[in-house]
Amino acid sequence: MRGASSTSRPLPVPGRPDWMVWKLLWPYVRPWRWRLAVALALLVAAKVANLGVPLVLKELVDRLTPGAVDVRAVLVVPAALLIGYALLRLSTSLFTELRELVFAKATHGISRQIALATFNHLHGLSLRFHLERQTGGMTRDIERGVQSLQSLVQYSLYTIVPTLVELTLALVLLGSRFDWGYVAITLTALAAYATFTISVTEWRTQWRRQMNELNARAHTRAVDALLNYETVKYFNAEAVEAARYDAVLQDHRRAQIRSQTSLSLLNTGQQAIIAASLLAMLWRATSGVVAGQLTLGDLVLVNTLLLQLYIPLNFLGVLYREVKQSMVDLDRLFALMDKQQEVADAPGATALAQPAGTVRFDDVRFGYEPERPILQGVSFEIPAGHTVAVVGPSGAGKSTLARLLYRFYDVQGGAITVGGQDIRSVTQDSLRRAIGVVPQDTVLFNDSVAYNIGYGREGATQPEIEAAARAARIHDFIVAQPRGYDTLVGERGLKLSGGEKQRVAIARTLLKNPPILIFDEATSALDSANERAIQAELTRLARGKTTLVIAHRLSTIVEADDILVMDGGRIIERGRHTALLAAGGAYARMWHLQHSVAATP
Repeated sequence: MRGASSTSRPLPVPGRPDWMVWKLLWPYVRPWRWRLAVALALLVAAKVANLGVPLVLKELVDRLTPGAVDVRAVLVVPAALLIGYALLRLSTSLFTELRELVFAKATHGISRQIALATFNHLHGLSLRFHLERQTGGMTRDIERGVQSLQSLVQYSLYTIVPTLVELTLALVLLGSRFDWGYVAITLTALAAYATFTISVTEWRTQWRRQMNELNARAHTRAVDALLNYETVKYFNAEAVEAARYDAVLQDHRRAQIRSQTSLSLLNTGQQAIIAASLLAMLWRATSGVVAGQLTLGDLVLVNTLLLQLYIPLNFLGVLYREVKQSMVDLDRLFALMDKQQEVADAPGATALAQPAGTVRFDDVRFGYEPERPILQGVSFEIPAGHTVAVVGPSGAGKSTLARLLYRFYDVQGGAITVGGQDIRSVTQDSLRRAIGVVPQDTVLFNDSVAYNIGYGREGATQPEIEAAARAARIHDFIVAQPRGYDTLVGERGLKLSGGEKQRVAIARTLLKNPPILIFDEATSALDSANERAIQAELTRLARGKTTLVIAHRLSTIVEADDILVMDGGRIIERGRHTALLAAGGAYARMWHLQHSVAATP
């Protein structure tokens, strides 16, 4: 049914513990540990300077209290205290800004490293992962994870430790200047505040996870619909796609409301605890002033200390929530990093020694799913410098041969060798450098035509790019465009026709010029005139190279050294074109069918 969901996923299960997330993060933080230490020292200095402010205010108030004022107090001491107050305030800001300068490079460096590591890891995953992925949700997870990394490093390392230092110094000051009753009230409030904050935040983390999942799902549906813009238009499905998108947005809205409700509960409870402790502390201090045990300066000191104590404490509650949310976001990023490579280099893998050697498929068995085998004991070889073509109905396993040779997947039985080396024992990089592929479905980068052709060989010059374009019979089309080789092809090359995209793919393979070639229906999108011209160029390109041609149009492979006819994952016929026609089997029937269709007016 058209409106059925194709991207629904179960809501997330609880993620890994926070300590495991920190353990995974530490290798990215470790190279910056010296900047980290200096930045922490500067922040501790800022907190110490900040705690000096209430002490200066106490002295200033006591010096100006009626009955304690003399000429020196009016002219000298308050001026010195005011200057000291200003210097302490300046020191607090100065140390904070120095911390920003010291660690800004590290914060952004850590983000860059983990983003790059994720990017490289995703490129190392198998084709199976990328065929099953949900692009919108995946990119959203990466974006949120990198952003949360910066928040996590900054909040956790530069606020928690200094705030704990400030709290400790404030408690010591209260206990030494006054009595331990103030310390007891403060510690009781701290314990109640921490217990309430942690318990409620842990409870509401489930809503954050659900919001992340639903946000990624909404992003996936939006991107999927936009990438399939033409299909949506073909079937007048704008309302259907809008309804599917809105359904996820509604779920996301409900999760947001639950999250906000729980946040309001958390904020109210935190403020209630702080207000109760402030009332108890100020009542005790005011009573001391009335009883003559404390001065007005002491009252100011207690009040200022409380403000400086509870402002960071209140922020610590916000901080804990942010850290927990960042942990959730970062956990999703690390979940991508946890994806295992289905195809990986074997320990001790060596470079391909004879890239131009014979390619051999020996009793190869493979299936994308265990219950649905594709290849069932396929054996053949492509002698060095020869061309072997594979034909057969859709689903026979033709394109699977190309994917296995390129090692997008590993065989499940038998072996594939190049120059006598099992391709599972050589590095993927050396194998893929030796193979050039012209796929049936060409996807281009959203960049210039020159960039897409030049992608075939890094460092290719403009004359080399143009020579490849001429050979692929697309040069005239390119130079006829207003921007020539700087013409942008659009996302996935959608500004070009199928034939134009295919010729760009042929041009960049011509530019790569590898010893092994795979043509997977390389001219299927071309008209007859261009097909004949480009087929001649491909034949020239394949001369002296080991070539596997997967074809639908039999007229394109009549000159092949050997032709394999596949059906049901097996080779049912093989031989040269004339021999297969003479045999009168499946190939001959396909040949006559295609020619009779072509002859029909």
